Amino acid sequence: MRIGTKVAYNTIIQVVSKIVTTALGLLAVALITRYLGTNGFGEYTTIITFLGFFGVLADLGLTLVTVQMISQPGADEKKILDNLFSLRFLTAIVFLGIAPAAAWFFPYNHDIKAGIMITVFSFFFIALNQIFTAVFQKNLRMDKVSIAECASRLILLGGTFLSVRLNFGLSGVLVSIVAGSLTQFVVLFFSARKFVRLGFAFDFLLWREVARKSWPLAITIFFNLIYLKTDTLLLSVLKSQSEVGIYGAAYKVIDILTMIPFLFAGVVLPILAADWAKHDEERFKKILQKSFDLMVILAVPLVVGAQALAQPVMILVAGREFAVAGTVLKILIFAAGFVFVSSFLAHVMVALDKQRKIIPAYIFTAITSVIGYLIFIPRFSYFGAAAMTVYSEAAITLFMIFYTVRYAKFFPRLNILSKAILASLIMGAALYFVPRDFYQNGWYLLMAIAGASALYFFALYLARGISPKDMALLLNQEPQENEFL
Repeated sequence: MRIGTKVAYNTIIQVVSKIVTTALGLLAVALITRYLGTNGFGEYTTIITFLGFFGVLADLGLTLVTVQMISQPGADEKKILDNLFSLRFLTAIVFLGIAPAAAWFFPYNHDIKAGIMITVFSFFFIALNQIFTAVFQKNLRMDKVSIAECASRLILLGGTFLSVRLNFGLSGVLVSIVAGSLTQFVVLFFSARKFVRLGFAFDFLLWREVARKSWPLAITIFFNLIYLKTDTLLLSVLKSQSEVGIYGAAYKVIDILTMIPFLFAGVVLPILAADWAKHDEERFKKILQKSFDLMVILAVPLVVGAQALAQPVMILVAGREFAVAGTVLKILIFAAGFVFVSSFLAHVMVALDKQRKIIPAYIFTAITSVIGYLIFIPRFSYFGAAAMTVYSEAAITLFMIFYTVRYAKFFPRLNILSKAILASLIMGAALYFVPRDFYQNGWYLLMAIAGASALYFFALYLARGISPKDMALLLNQEPQENEFL
């Protein structure tokens, strides 16, 4: 199977699985929000966000470095993965072990502190899962990851349903999350044995090489974490848990949407790294352009469509108590649009081995974002947090474009962007003229989303933003010579 076909296969499998896992995840969120309400969901959001800080710190850039190192020609995959798995195991224990103790220094109630002690185990399994994911990324077998994620979501949904029925409260919901993460770990562990049997190894010379490669990413991740998570943490300290719940519900939708670019970037990263190492610049730049076009085609209609559908979507997802979160979502969706572009270009920097060059961008964005959060959150609550989140993602996107031009000598052609905007405006106009009452029914809302999507792609097709050849390739037909997507 050619590389282009493999990438298309992995992308399609992930898209299909994401539809399934997203549906399962949304059902779980719907149960949780309706069961806990804005205040309880605020506590839930605070717990997840607080542990997210330590979970990301435990990564230390190892996930991306793993893909990069095992993708090099002649790499000793077994040796590298054993050592990286051991290093990840230790960093997860250290950083996640600190989290429950650190929580006692925050002005949180007992339920939040107890919840952190429960949910820390979920983040431990997630940390280990990322090493397995790198194996499947390198071998272009992300279908294994998809199966594991589907199993995890089924356990999560089943556990959440049981917790709600038996009234186990917030703790029951959190135990379900741990069970889901454990399930994903078990499935990935046994699936990975077909490619490599991971064990513990302590080659400190290799660890030193890993540290040399990962420290720029670790610093980048730290400052990325600052501007991404400070909004929710400051809300949890400065405002009520109910306000955190409203913001968290809108952000949950954003988190789901932004899985798409990260998944795609993870699939393409090994290909980019290999092409750059072989000095195949023509193919490298062609992949960049095709990937940029795809991100734009997906991002633009999301931003436009949310302006009409944000509130009914939040009511469908979280319940009427969270209706005001629709206004927050209208703002945050612009941040999601920027993430579609910036996340992919950040992975390009990893493929170029230019991680350390982008550190100043993250430092600048983190500092200015925190200043903005401190100014606007006390005054405007979740609206101020959302606006500053848009600023931070826009700033990072501009920086990533600058670095891509500078180091890859590549500036994306924007003809697809203009066509995507035109098709999205046509779609948005159709949504605008539909009576608001139509969207109050959940099934009608889903029909409207499906119809709007079909109209968008039809308009894009008429504008020649997507061709029959592109559609055939998306259906996993054999690509022509020199074609990628």
